[in-house]
Amino acid sequence: MMRFAILSLATLSMAGIVPAHSQEAIANRFVLEKIENGFVRMDTGTGEMSICSLEGGKMVCRLTADERQAYEEALSDLSDRVAALEKRIQTRTPDEDMTGIPDDAELDRALGAMEKMMRGFFGMVEDLRRDFEISPADPARPLPDRT
Repeated sequence: MMRFAILSLATLSMAGIVPAHSQEAIANRFVLEKIENGFVRMDTGTGEMSICSLEGGKMVCRLTADERQAYEEALSDLSDRVAALEKRIQTRTPDEDMTGIPDDAELDRALGAMEKMMRGFFGMVEDLRRDFEISPADPARPLPDRT
């Protein structure tokens, strides 16, 4: 059966369907192990295992129960994510930028907020500097109690 797969790949590569350099990579990717009623096929790239049998002269492989469940869970998760993204696209406003880069109005609001914060901060620093400044005329003046 393995010879059949390699021979098929060789034939396809000669026909130009599968690049010749990928023959070895594909042939070495799967490991077949004979079992009582068919084969177990392991994908060495992903670790996925399938049960294979000959049906009508062709090898038919099916995922094992654990692999099928993991596959269906991953598919369900991806389907949920796609649905959420589609909903987000449908509900966005026409002027909403989907690149994640803020527009000029958002930048102006952010800069205004930062300027207000910085002015308040430097105002507090100036107040503290004045509170702790010792007058040359009165060096014995006690420091203010800020607790």
